[in-house]
Amino acid sequence: MRLAKFLAHAGVASRRAAEDVVRAGRVTVGGEVITDPARDVDATSGVAVDGRMLEGPEERVVVALNKPSGVVSTARDTHGRRTVVDLVDLPGARLYPVGRLDVDTTGLLLLTNDGELAERLLHPRYELPRTYRARVAGGRLSPRALRALREGVELEDGRTAPAGVREVRAGLLELTLREGRKRQVKRMCDAVGHSVQALERTRFGPLDLRGLASGRWRRLTPAEVERLRA
Repeated sequence: MRLAKFLAHAGVASRRAAEDVVRAGRVTVGGEVITDPARDVDATSGVAVDGRMLEGPEERVVVALNKPSGVVSTARDTHGRRTVVDLVDLPGARLYPVGRLDVDTTGLLLLTNDGELAERLLHPRYELPRTYRARVAGGRLSPRALRALREGVELEDGRTAPAGVREVRAGLLELTLREGRKRQVKRMCDAVGHSVQALERTRFGPLDLRGLASGRWRRLTPAEVERLRA
């Protein structure tokens, strides 16, 4: 197995991030620093990261979390803020979030130690739908603004792809996107003159928030994980 894939299966990081870990000289194999992510290894090769020996692939875990506001979507934070990983009490599992939500955005976030799955879920090629509820300023949107959101708006990094948009009531939108640009919902709404006051992600692919209170988490069933892979 290639070294980067071995690290991803061991829960170190996604495969792409694991390649960066290797190139940074943080990985040894049999006591020798290796900077080639394609190096072939197995559980008997003596792979270590930052001096910590890896025993091999961990049991794959995928967790659904209802992220509260004020919690950062990283595995650790240099400023000492509470992270999404801090909310999940699963001893022994080295989890990291699948993508990110802004610190003030709430809702459904997945965490896993399966780097290969995380990479697939985030890859633009698969166009995994994500649904958000946005409370916006300015009251009811005009037909022109709704049409722009649905057909695509011009942002500084290019025109957005078509999106599913429903006005639940005045000032409350439901948007389903199949691309994952940084702060995309907020920037789209700003572009049509309705700034976002509160944002919640309610669905990620086939999963939703039903039965999951704010700050709570649950481990996905094998059937749910297979639905994500599909």
